[in-house]
Amino acid sequence: MRIAHLALAGAMALTPLAPLSLINTAQAQQRAPESFAPLARELLPAVVNISTTKNVAPRSGRPNAPEMPQLPPGSPFEEFFRDFFNRNRPPGQGQGEGPQQRQRRAQSLGSGFIIDAQEGIVVTNNHVIDGADEINVILQDKTSIRAELVGTDPRTDIAVLRIKHDKPLAAVAFGNSDQSEVGDWVIAIGNPFGFGGTVTAGIVSARGRDIGQGLYDDFIQTDASINQGNSGGPLFNMRGQVIGINTAIVSPSGVSAGLGFAIPSSMASRVVAQLRDAGRVRRGWIGVNIQSVTDDIAEALRLPAGTRGALIANAQADGPAAKAGIRSGDVIIRFNGVAVPEMRALPRIVADNTVGGSVPVVIWRDGKEETVTVTLGELPAEQRQAGAPAAPPGPGPVELTGLGLRVAAITDELRQRFNLKPEQRGVVIVEVTPGTPAAERELRPGDVIVEVQQQRVATPSEVQEQIERLRRQNRNVGLFAVENAGGQRFVPLRLNARGNAPG
Repeated sequence: MRIAHLALAGAMALTPLAPLSLINTAQAQQRAPESFAPLARELLPAVVNISTTKNVAPRSGRPNAPEMPQLPPGSPFEEFFRDFFNRNRPPGQGQGEGPQQRQRRAQSLGSGFIIDAQEGIVVTNNHVIDGADEINVILQDKTSIRAELVGTDPRTDIAVLRIKHDKPLAAVAFGNSDQSEVGDWVIAIGNPFGFGGTVTAGIVSARGRDIGQGLYDDFIQTDASINQGNSGGPLFNMRGQVIGINTAIVSPSGVSAGLGFAIPSSMASRVVAQLRDAGRVRRGWIGVNIQSVTDDIAEALRLPAGTRGALIANAQADGPAAKAGIRSGDVIIRFNGVAVPEMRALPRIVADNTVGGSVPVVIWRDGKEETVTVTLGELPAEQRQAGAPAAPPGPGPVELTGLGLRVAAITDELRQRFNLKPEQRGVVIVEVTPGTPAAERELRPGDVIVEVQQQRVATPSEVQEQIERLRRQNRNVGLFAVENAGGQRFVPLRLNARGNAPG
């Protein structure tokens, strides 16, 4: 399977998606109409085609040789033309060789929709206009207007444009995607592969989909047919309100397989508002690295049944969370009154809060809830990784019985053997026994234990003491904070009876 964005580059012409009209009857929302034509007819004028042009590096080859045409991803002709042009290179000339050719201009097409007729505000995907030297918006009547780029947000793949036009424009409005339910009827209108205004209908197949595109994945999944060229166009509910921006598909072939994904309007409308006002998006940030709370971790931390949240793997020393007293091993379970149902929800919840505002954060620490107040910073352009605070080395190596680990204090020899950073502190794993709890959790020699059950450890004896303390409390699972080149994570380990190896 592959995930593909929906902008179409190349010779095939496209026109955008069209929206649907405001029908405010509950009956229309609950039932499929006999025809979608009235909705499509009313909102088509508000949907536009986005045409972009950019200068690209010349292709190598003979000075006047024809160039390989640009084709939609997944086209059956793509491989044919590539083979043809490779075979027809002059002898001895490989790819990337040949005389200089003049710079050429490449064109690509996508979709968009007008949300403010008076101001000429158009919404589309960032990937539709990314890198463009020229952006044109084509209306339903084929009028082409040069567009001004107002702002982009690559993190959510949203862009806002502005056009100026003498005659009145049509516009559509955002609806509330949070009110959409799985099974609701939706309509997509667009120009897949350049085949004119195409109307497709389906249902909301799922909500809150994470397709691995970024921190803010929260897509609406639909089986309404969307394809290459639909990018940036609207997904409508039966009231004609935009509840999503069609952005990606999952398909083995690059064409619709009934798995389309749209950015929900609940997110898009906030991003668009900030882009209109300031040309950029400011997101709340607290400076933490987080991981999921597994069943074993929940048991180790004695979390109440059904509670998960986001486990703090690292709190950056200069970040808002650390300044508020949040530390590694805490679990954020509510943020500014909003429950955190799982780890991946936290970045979206934090981002939705105002930079500079102070918010209450409920954490789970030492077997009970605590509330701290965090003053939000602004999400940096690139998130930083938090490092571990310094701790003095101690003696080793030591066998951690029942866990399948041999650990040692960090010495110059071990620092060099495992390529550890000069500032690395903790207790280094020097051996992992196959078939033991440590091996099952994919611990490796060179990993460094920095905490046991949220207590800092600097020597092998301190690790042993913490393990024995847990066993005396009849605890079945211990929580180990482990660092390696990939960062810090928490690893729950079953604590077998003292001296017993697992069977």
